Amino acid sequence: MKKVRTTCAYCGVGCGMLATEHEGKTLIEGDPAHPANFGRLCSKGLALGDTMGDAGRLAAPIVDGQETSWKTATKTVADRLEDTITKYGPDSVAFYVSGQLLTEDYYIANKLMKGFIGSANIDTNSRLCMSSAVAGHKRAFGADIVPGDYTDLEEADLVVLAGSNLAWCHPVLFQRLKVAKEKRGTKIVVIDPRRTETCDIADLHIPIQPGGDVLLFNSLLVHLDACGAAPASYTSEHVDGYKAALKAAKADEFRFQDMVRERGIESEISEFFTLFARTDKTVTLFSQGINQAHNGTDRVNAIINCHLATGRIGQPGTGPFSVTGQPNAMGGREVGGLAHTLAAHMDFSDKTIDRVSRFWQAPNIATTEGLRAVDMFDAVHDGRIKAIWIMATNPAVSLPNSNKVREALKKCPLVIVSDCICRTDTQQFAHIRLPAAGWGEKEGTVTNSDRTISRQRAFKKPFALARPDWQIMRDVAGAMGWRSSFSYECPADIFREHAALSYFENSGERLFDLGALKQISDTEYDALVPGKWPQSQHKLADNKRLFGAGGFITANGKAHMIAICHNSGATTDSAYPILLNTGRYRDQWHTMTRTGTSHKLTGHRAEPWLDICVEDAVKYGLNDKSFARVSNNLGRVTVRVRITADQKPGEAFLPIHWSGTHAANATVGGLIAPTSDPISAQPAFKTTAVAIQPMNTAWQALLLSKDNKALSTFDYWTRSKLEHCTLTRMAGSDISQLDELKEALKSEAGQWLEATDPAQGILRCAVVRNNQLDFLLLAGPSNAGVNTTWLQSLFNQPLDEHTRRLLLAGRSQGIQIDNGPIICSCFQVGQHQIDAAIRANSLCSVEAIGAALSAGTNCGSCIPELRTLIHAHAPHHHRNKETSNAA
Repeated sequence: MKKVRTTCAYCGVGCGMLATEHEGKTLIEGDPAHPANFGRLCSKGLALGDTMGDAGRLAAPIVDGQETSWKTATKTVADRLEDTITKYGPDSVAFYVSGQLLTEDYYIANKLMKGFIGSANIDTNSRLCMSSAVAGHKRAFGADIVPGDYTDLEEADLVVLAGSNLAWCHPVLFQRLKVAKEKRGTKIVVIDPRRTETCDIADLHIPIQPGGDVLLFNSLLVHLDACGAAPASYTSEHVDGYKAALKAAKADEFRFQDMVRERGIESEISEFFTLFARTDKTVTLFSQGINQAHNGTDRVNAIINCHLATGRIGQPGTGPFSVTGQPNAMGGREVGGLAHTLAAHMDFSDKTIDRVSRFWQAPNIATTEGLRAVDMFDAVHDGRIKAIWIMATNPAVSLPNSNKVREALKKCPLVIVSDCICRTDTQQFAHIRLPAAGWGEKEGTVTNSDRTISRQRAFKKPFALARPDWQIMRDVAGAMGWRSSFSYECPADIFREHAALSYFENSGERLFDLGALKQISDTEYDALVPGKWPQSQHKLADNKRLFGAGGFITANGKAHMIAICHNSGATTDSAYPILLNTGRYRDQWHTMTRTGTSHKLTGHRAEPWLDICVEDAVKYGLNDKSFARVSNNLGRVTVRVRITADQKPGEAFLPIHWSGTHAANATVGGLIAPTSDPISAQPAFKTTAVAIQPMNTAWQALLLSKDNKALSTFDYWTRSKLEHCTLTRMAGSDISQLDELKEALKSEAGQWLEATDPAQGILRCAVVRNNQLDFLLLAGPSNAGVNTTWLQSLFNQPLDEHTRRLLLAGRSQGIQIDNGPIICSCFQVGQHQIDAAIRANSLCSVEAIGAALSAGTNCGSCIPELRTLIHAHAPHHHRNKETSNAA
């Protein structure tokens, strides 16, 4: 069994992996030699092999609903694009690409669009997650540079986490930070309106109001100046704009004090300001809670201002640190995958346009910036864009105001989609569908959040007729008449050109430089080990950290502090009184096209839950695990309720992952207004104002089935993968809907089993075919007591008569335990198992649970929840101890 070194397909941490193909299965383990993770993997990474099956893959090109050959599909794409350009001009065409693409794919997409089609209408879903960080870096440093290294998290004495649920969104970095805290006593501060799992290791949680980040960091800047923590020796030599930034920050002091009083966080603020001022080795790590805002760029610069004022940048254990959401968001930034950049960290100017045009030998090169993501789909909607090619992303779900995006795609004369998945919400609008090679089937590079370039390597052949994205675009470019400019034979050819462009006429004014790799051989490319840029042919210096001695990419070499004032974002009113916060779940990824296929990842949070505090639950008539409709003027979703102390009154939380493929009506993007940051054009996806109403249900049901059953539009359904079947949870407000459901299922061939009680609203039925269970429906006023752990196991074995009699009861006779919701995905340990072990063995620590059940002993992402369960049982343990002492 050959182990292939590759890189994870998920977040921007960029973890190294060892992948092995054995007896038709993909085995995954962490790569102990990779500097991002040193062998650690999170639950999603560990389960990546489970998502490698052929089921649900797009097998062949499909043109106008008919399967066809690649030759025909390629010619059709080229002809229709050429026809559109001829009739309406190059700006009538757009590419919408993805951080899931490899750098080599990205490079060709950008070159084809900007260099040869002649429009800059290429943007990426990375616009949604990190473009505010890009803009903040460029304003402060003169270039899009993340100056630090992951080891800074381990060398810092203070780590501030702003707008980042690191425990769930970047679990490997969370584990590295947790170990650093245990070894060095690192202080950790979490700044987040809600209490998240990341707070499990925090010394201090500051629940600021949503959108209060500029107020907080502006006031911190004022404090740093007042207490002498901002050395003039550094700012005078290396920084411009200090006085203006400080003046603007002081103007926000009254509003900041109002926020502090309103949130009741006076002591937390005092402690944080003192800690920050006294701790030289400080890292501020930030993510979507900062970036995805109407003023995301200002929030980024407010953070950077505090680091520039104190000189805490470029030295071990210091710096502002942006962590990205996708595996190659950084690589896309490098090649020009954003509409406002040209290529290789060059913007649009007469000088750079001429330079890149000569390098590409592209006289038709775009000369102005293109449309950003939200504006791009607005242009599709109003007819300015007539053709759009979407690659490796699902904008019908992931973009704000997703209902309008769907309308736009429905109206567009030409929609081309390249994807490895057969069915997504976006593909239903495609005129041409192109099967792309998936992770593990293609070769190339990715760049992670600390500028480390790593290889993704193929370890299996592409499925059916699937092809790598670079090859698909190369052939289309050739069919459009540009074959000589796209004559690549392998990804190494593209990488060499990419590296050469970064070096071309670059005398040091562009820090992004891969000149040392511009003549890399195929063999060297195959063996490429992880390394950071810059890797300049001029100077192969230590590039672990940048800006340690100043040297910013500005005319005078100084960084810029930006004068920033608070600007309120989404606000509530009497019609929409709840401020909804959006985010990710631990075991899910984007729109679940990959993670939704692994039963190991769907058991933790199998449904989208509306997190709300008890006060608001009472106010709006909601019960724990009941159903609610969440709505505003843009759309409505139907979800379950989770009452939690983690939320503040007037605020709620929903996950972003559920699409029309996995739920009846839970696409959160449909609630998000297309408001964008005016500098970065990043949508304000984190918060929106909503109303919440209870949904009264007459029935609930569990449908376990071998295949995904076609469902009518019930009030509520969500679908998740179990080990041996699919589980669909349903609910409705009209009892007559059960008759409709029964008739739809009764058409299935096989032995029909049924038990009903109309007076109680109970319907239980199943079909057995060839002594195998085909489906089982259990419907009634509630689903309490149903043992899904046992029921799903029946789909993997013949049914005897005894089991058939028990089937419709939904529970077994004997000791089969319902595992409950999965807490530890790595070892598939459920809440009921953990509860039982705690009670039976008086387990009082995470380590004791790990010794008994293995939970929490691998990636560690579940440890915060294990602590919560221990705490919930603490009164029980106390009572047992008192009883024992009395005896």
